[in-house]
Amino acid sequence: MQIDIISCVPALLESPFSHSILQRAQDKGIVQVQVHNLREYAVNKHRQVDDYAFGGGAGMVLMIEPIVRCIENLQSHRQYNEIIYMSPDGELLNQRMANQLSLQENIIILCGHYKGVDERVREHLVTREISIGDYVLSGGELAAAVLADSIIRLVPGVLSNETSALSDSFQDDLIAPPVYTRPAEFNGWSVPNVLLSGNQKLIDEWREEQSVARTHKRRPGLLAK
Repeated sequence: MQIDIISCVPALLESPFSHSILQRAQDKGIVQVQVHNLREYAVNKHRQVDDYAFGGGAGMVLMIEPIVRCIENLQSHRQYNEIIYMSPDGELLNQRMANQLSLQENIIILCGHYKGVDERVREHLVTREISIGDYVLSGGELAAAVLADSIIRLVPGVLSNETSALSDSFQDDLIAPPVYTRPAEFNGWSVPNVLLSGNQKLIDEWREEQSVARTHKRRPGLLAK
C-alpha cells in the first residue's frame, strides 16, 4: 500500500510515522508513507501556497494551483484509488471505513490548513472527504495521521498477530471487553476467575457478554445497528 500525504506543514507528520507499528510497517515494506511538502509546488519564489478568500473574511485559503501541481505529479507515477480530503464536514471516520480503505493500493490524503482549501479542489479533485470528529483542528495533519494509523494497522502483515485487529472495538459494532494482565491480584483487586479458568469456551462467552453490556452502557447507539 502507498499512502501519500500532502501538507504545507510536513514536519507535523514526522513523529507519527517514525515509531511503533507504523514505523515497522514501513520497515517491512508492507506500507509506504510519503509526506509531500505543498510548498515545493508553490506559485512563486516566496513559496506561497495560500491567499485571501474572495469576498473577504478572516483567515487564509490554500490555493488551487499548488494542490493541482502536486496531485498531478503524484498521478504521473501511479493510479490512486482515493484522493481524500480531511475535513470537519466530511464522512465521520469509523471502523468499517478503515476496513474498506485498508484494501486499497494507493491513497492520497490532502491536509487542509488555515480556512481550508479552494472549493474547486473539493469539487473536481477530491474523491472522498473524511472527518475524525465534530470539532475543528488547526490543520488536517493530525487527522491524516489518525486516518492513516486506522488503515495501516489493518493491512495484512502489519500486526504480528493479525487476529488482534479482528477483536478491536467496533469491528462487530460492539465495544471491546475489558482486558487484564498479571498480577492476578493487586491491592485486593482481582481478575475475574473465568479468565483464569483455562476454559476458552467460557472465556469467549464472558467476553461477548461483557462487550454487549459495555456497549449498552457506554455506546447504546451502536446496538441499534
